[in-house]
Amino acid sequence: MNTFFSDTDLTREKAEELVSETLKNCDDGELFFEHCKSESFVLDDNKIKNTSYDSSIGYGLRGVTGDVISYSHSNEISKKSLTEASKNLLASLRNKNGVIDNSSSRSNVKMYGDINPIEAKPFNEKISILKDVDEYLRKKDSCIKQVTASISGEYQEVEIIKSNNQNFQDIRPLVRFNVSVMVEKNGRKETGSYGTGGRMNYDEYIASHNWKKICDEAYRQAMVNLESKPAPAGEMKVVLGPGWPGILLHEAIGHGLEGDFNRKKTSAFHNLMNEKVASEHVTVVDDGTIANRRGSLTIDDEGTPSSRTVLIENGILKNYMQDRMNARLMKTKSTGNGRRESFECMPMPRMTNTFMLNGKHTQEEMIKSVDKGIFAVSFGGGQVDITNGKFVFSCTEAYEINNGKIGSPIKGATLIGNGPDILTKVSMVGNDMQLDPGIGTCGKNGQWVPVGVGQPSILVDEITVGGTQL
Repeated sequence: MNTFFSDTDLTREKAEELVSETLKNCDDGELFFEHCKSESFVLDDNKIKNTSYDSSIGYGLRGVTGDVISYSHSNEISKKSLTEASKNLLASLRNKNGVIDNSSSRSNVKMYGDINPIEAKPFNEKISILKDVDEYLRKKDSCIKQVTASISGEYQEVEIIKSNNQNFQDIRPLVRFNVSVMVEKNGRKETGSYGTGGRMNYDEYIASHNWKKICDEAYRQAMVNLESKPAPAGEMKVVLGPGWPGILLHEAIGHGLEGDFNRKKTSAFHNLMNEKVASEHVTVVDDGTIANRRGSLTIDDEGTPSSRTVLIENGILKNYMQDRMNARLMKTKSTGNGRRESFECMPMPRMTNTFMLNGKHTQEEMIKSVDKGIFAVSFGGGQVDITNGKFVFSCTEAYEINNGKIGSPIKGATLIGNGPDILTKVSMVGNDMQLDPGIGTCGKNGQWVPVGVGQPSILVDEITVGGTQL
């Protein structure tokens, strides 16, 4: 990979020399190079509403001593720029003394191919697919009043240089395809949306047999919402469906298991290692090693190979997700979860693909066990406070459960609760685990990274449902 040294007076040898000199009195650090190309196309009502293309290149130089971090970044890759960045770091860390950690593991396993989705398919073909989506949906039903479809792709090259001339490289493709439908019937308007994506080429997702499934699902959701009635409110049993409802697990529990929050003792889980924090039916993992998944990484943004980390096992808290700095300060090892949005940002512990493992029950058993409750199939926006785990999530598709049977679709349901508390009230875990279709993006401290979520169907014995029907 010569991307970062081909059109500059900076050589790899000089970069390695500067990194070793800069970090010799540090506990950790790295030089992170990134070249990223991205594009997006949005069609709305059979018109191309927006197209964009972006290309960025730059580096970030980081030195870490104890919990003190010095960071410098630039979009100019040159010997002068990197030399100045090195001087700035040395000045800010002048009175700090550490022992550089050169213990970096390696792996020969790649989680995705060296693919550039942006260059793999011509512009006109991408536009043509979006127009085919619009035509397909409008022929399906006259009540469809608006169709919005989008395609986005990204090609990211990274190179990480650490002290002692250690070098790590990765090429990361990422694509996403989304469809949204608005329907109107008897004066009532409702919407449905669905999407997919991952670390593969466009063809894997927008072949005709695939994009038609996405369209059909968005349409189905919109039609279900047309028949929905106001959601009930109160304390009740809730069955969460498989796949995307794992976003609740991600937000309400996952963030609280990231190393930095626990080192700083701001997480509700900070003093509960090896304690029971969930029902014995619950096992939760973070796994960045699933081939081609949206949240997967061959290496994280510190050069550590991605891994499968068991966070909660049979209800017992076993591990946190760690980057190198927080792992060192907590006297443990990085789990390969050091991630950053771009070269302008410092890495921190972030989730990859976080999900609950299968249990032994069927979704049908769960439904039959509920006299009165709701069945939540999909979620939209939500909020969580990681210091106490309190969350609020909006359901985008949900149904009543009455006397062990699924009833009418409902609208306006929100789930309100406390993540650690909810985990203790899981009485059944299904055998139908699914990962989400590849649409997750996670925000933390202003940085956004692609992630995956998932779970089997689960039964929560008691949760507060916010609705409009008492």
